[in-house]
Amino acid sequence: QVQLAAGAIERAFADGLTRQTILFALLPEGDAMTELQQWPGGAKQMSREAAVPISEALLREVRAESSTDESKRMAGLPPKVQTQDIWEFDGSSIVTSVSSSGPSGDVQAMVLPNTDMKYVNDIKTMDESMGDKRLFLLINPFWRNLDSWGFNLLAPNAQKIAQKNIFDRGFGNETYALNRLSVRGEICAALKAYPYDWQMFVFLEDEYYTNVEVPILLGSSKEEPTSKQFEELINELPEFKLSKNMRQMQRVMKKK
Repeated sequence: QVQLAAGAIERAFADGLTRQTILFALLPEGDAMTELQQWPGGAKQMSREAAVPISEALLREVRAESSTDESKRMAGLPPKVQTQDIWEFDGSSIVTSVSSSGPSGDVQAMVLPNTDMKYVNDIKTMDESMGDKRLFLLINPFWRNLDSWGFNLLAPNAQKIAQKNIFDRGFGNETYALNRLSVRGEICAALKAYPYDWQMFVFLEDEYYTNVEVPILLGSSKEEPTSKQFEELINELPEFKLSKNMRQMQRVMKKK
């Protein structure tokens, strides 16, 4: 995921998008993409085992030099990556990439922010400190859109403030996203990498290797694909004429 996301981020940055949202499929190191994690330890476990490690790896890869100085843009030394907790109990963090070419190439990312007004205000503060030319990312925020800010007696203007501090600033630009879902008992994935359309995949058991599943491209979609779209495309494939359980039983019978 890291290389795909880094490429998408850099293409978007080259097109002038300095505020971006990244949605990784969060999974611990060693887990297969076809395993849908439950995270019994909540956001703190999610952060420790997946969100922070992949965010740090991402910022080691991304190069977003805003300087027009060619020598600075071509500097090849890797950046220094630093991580700081925001609130330890909810797993939120700030990951910073300090560029070897100077401050104009620094990148910041806020990991696992939620709809609490603290994060909305922190995003505003960081946004202002980064300026319009440097890259600032939100990674796996706990909201889907502006409707996630429902009415709150303690913060009656929360939705308006979120609109101004987040969406009006460009964080509605989801330049990389990998969503996994189960459709008809099959594990599916929807991948978006700027500037391309969503790509739709379904996983099928490998013919030769046990416990290995390979992705099959189903098609593409301008908008984020729905479960219904996946189901319709899966039903058209002869490989999925039988359910997953039936295919597994069939393989067992063939081995006998």
